[in-house]
Amino acid sequence: MHDWIFRTLISDYEDVKNPAVRDQYGKVAGVVGILSNTLLCVMKIVVGLLSGSIAIVADAVNNLADASSSLITLIGFKLAAMPEDKEHPYGHARIEYLAGLLVSVIIIVVGLELGKSSIEKILAPTPTEFSLTVVIVLLLAIGIKIWQACFNVRAGKKINSMTLIATGADSRNDVIATSAVLLSLLIGHFFDLQSDGYMGVLVALFIVWSGIGLVRETVSPLLGEAPDPALVREIEETAMRHDGVLGIHDLVVHNYGPGKIFASMHVEVDAAVDIMTSHDMVDNIEHEISKKLHISCTVHMDPINLSDPNRAPLKQILGKAIAGLDGVINFHDLRLVSGPTHTNVVFDVAVSPDCKLSGEEITKTLSAAVSAYNPSFRTVIEFDRAYVDVERQCGCDKETARSTHNEI
Repeated sequence: MHDWIFRTLISDYEDVKNPAVRDQYGKVAGVVGILSNTLLCVMKIVVGLLSGSIAIVADAVNNLADASSSLITLIGFKLAAMPEDKEHPYGHARIEYLAGLLVSVIIIVVGLELGKSSIEKILAPTPTEFSLTVVIVLLLAIGIKIWQACFNVRAGKKINSMTLIATGADSRNDVIATSAVLLSLLIGHFFDLQSDGYMGVLVALFIVWSGIGLVRETVSPLLGEAPDPALVREIEETAMRHDGVLGIHDLVVHNYGPGKIFASMHVEVDAAVDIMTSHDMVDNIEHEISKKLHISCTVHMDPINLSDPNRAPLKQILGKAIAGLDGVINFHDLRLVSGPTHTNVVFDVAVSPDCKLSGEEITKTLSAAVSAYNPSFRTVIEFDRAYVDVERQCGCDKETARSTHNEI
């Protein structure tokens, strides 16, 4: 049924990398959430008031908060789709994250208020009226929430939206919360135990916990989290498919919100090839990444001298030396500059953010390996911090591409 809704309400629903299609997914999910949560809220409030159950009323208010969250999500997707302007040259896509953050705060506040009401019910318990109608309504609510959770998670995965995935997780938590309410009713009816207030506290705790989780999920991209490894892999594979690309490195991905991603990278080419030919190839890479992945990508061209007889042996030597250095990922831009008394072996070394080795320690190890090959060779090393999953990124040419990630 989920796919039927997508096919019916979203044009070109399979082109999920298109920002316009992504925007439609967000709006459809928002409308579905508003309608279904409003229906659940009305049902539970009526049943909760008739039965005198604070837990059911608490769960109803939670559904009202969910409906408000869906409204904020709908507005957030609409505002995020606004075009660039003078003050915001990279667009407004990050509004989606802000909308998710606002939803998270609302959920936490609602959870705290409901927790307070539930504690009052514990201190001053009142009997809860049991009826088959109440049970049927709660079972129906559980079924709807299960459907909601699957719908939002599926939509979120299709468009890679943490906001919708988190909303689906919130619906999953609501299933647990409503199940707890139903359990309290059954316990009260069959065992004459007033657990309504305690179950209300559990509901409130689930709401608060869900809100805290949503805060973490929505704040992370605002702070500048690492890019999706799958996206990095797609960029790498797109570039490496072009004839003339020896390797890529220094890939940096900037996320200005869903559908507003900018990237830059260095592409290694044979220095002997005509510069206009290599430049044309680089233009084609930028165009393909833009069309296929909807990413504005800038490619820098690095010429590599493949005819130097010392290059291949040094690649092997440095590859073996780096393999023994924990936290050192690869090297690239290897070039040799000869002089009257010595030859400089110049290259960049990419290190992971959690590398414990100092630059001096890495330099000492690699310099010793190069000197053992030729005492007149001296290393000149530039260190790069890896901002993406560089194990999948560069560090290889097309001859050794699938055998090691520590070369070039």
